Amino acid sequence: MRHPTAIVSEEAVIGHGVEIGPYAIIGAGVTIGADTKIGAQTRIEGPAKIGERNVFYGSASIGGPPQDLKYRGERTELQIGNDNVFREFVTINRGTAGGGGLTTIESDNFFMAYSHVAHDCHVGSHTIFANNATLAGHVDVGDHSTIGAFSAVHQFCRVGDHAFIGGFTVVTQDALPFIKTVGDRPAKTYGINTIGLQRKGFSAETIDALDRAYRILIRSKLKLQDALQKIESDYGFLAETRYLVEFVRGSSHRGFIR
Repeated sequence: MRHPTAIVSEEAVIGHGVEIGPYAIIGAGVTIGADTKIGAQTRIEGPAKIGERNVFYGSASIGGPPQDLKYRGERTELQIGNDNVFREFVTINRGTAGGGGLTTIESDNFFMAYSHVAHDCHVGSHTIFANNATLAGHVDVGDHSTIGAFSAVHQFCRVGDHAFIGGFTVVTQDALPFIKTVGDRPAKTYGINTIGLQRKGFSAETIDALDRAYRILIRSKLKLQDALQKIESDYGFLAETRYLVEFVRGSSHRGFIR
């Protein structure tokens, strides 16, 4: 189902049941999976591989070249999984040669209007990007995380699984998994995302253990390595607390938000 005003490159591969709306542009090197819907005036540039049942609302810009002054037209790529929703004016950029050449978005994500994913970012599954949520380049976003409206994540930072980033937050260090991070410079943590974890089916035992681990990590007077060892000793029987410890140990030179 292709509107007569849409422009689709002969070098694009379009799956069964794809709907392409008025004035949409599908460029060369784009592969679009079955039953995807592309709204009016949306532009998709390649190389890009897009899975099945994705929905692009009007005027989205997907797969455009990276907004990086070092980019000189090298072949880089965007990969998108299945069942994602991209609302109006969402922008997603391809990777850069220096950053691995690839931007990836997995499945079941919801990008609200005007949200932006820059070059070489890697977004997991089941995330929510509220209006104007923005990732700089080389950001990793874990599964089931939420990035609030008008929030920005600094380049090379990580957002952990099940993290909650409040609206208008500036993330300049890694944002811890399972934890609420809110505020302008400097952003701060505000405890476990209890309501979000309950809604996602976490047991009371797991939430309590994460809360205690958070208190050890952030509020105790222990040195960082001592705090991590205590969390492992007391709560290492849970995969979630082990992941929290591994996330902190894997933090970049920028550190993590406390």
